[in-house]
Amino acid sequence: MAAVAEMREQIRVLVVDDDALVRAGLSMLLAAVDDIEIVGQAADGSEVEYAIAEHRPDVVLMDIRMPGVDGLAATEIVRTRDHPPEVIILTTFDADDHVLRALRAGASGFLLKDTSPADIVRAIRAVAAGEPILSPTIGHGKSNAEISRELYMSIATVKAHVSHLLEKLEFNNRVQIALLAHDAGEA
Repeated sequence: MAAVAEMREQIRVLVVDDDALVRAGLSMLLAAVDDIEIVGQAADGSEVEYAIAEHRPDVVLMDIRMPGVDGLAATEIVRTRDHPPEVIILTTFDADDHVLRALRAGASGFLLKDTSPADIVRAIRAVAAGEPILSPTIGHGKSNAEISRELYMSIATVKAHVSHLLEKLEFNNRVQIALLAHDAGEA
């Protein structure tokens, strides 16, 4: 009897960074991961729209500071498309205003460039599955399992509460809830 291996769908990734060494390094790193395929690269935010139309990525790894169109403006443009890819901001800058602007622009994740390769891979997988992600050094966003353990609830109950919040607030993801909570704390 022949064993049939279960095929995982490839996560298509576009790398956007003005530093050629960073693009090459990320591409080489991610090319070694079985369920991730690097479909293209771009050196500036102005190239992103064309690259997305050409390569149809699921996830875009986007630098913030680039000449021409920066990553925040490019993220806003990307997120206005029909069926846009998810965007993970990958940067050396961890200032709160960058994080908030990126999330408001529609980014699903924010990672620092000193994030370990394994955590970058996990973040790509999580964002591709619809779970927003923040670098541990930036945000205290917790997974459903972490919330479940902390509040002594089942994971299903946590998921139900999050779903009800999203529905009631007419939000698309947990990041929007976090932004609302952040803004309420400033009032």
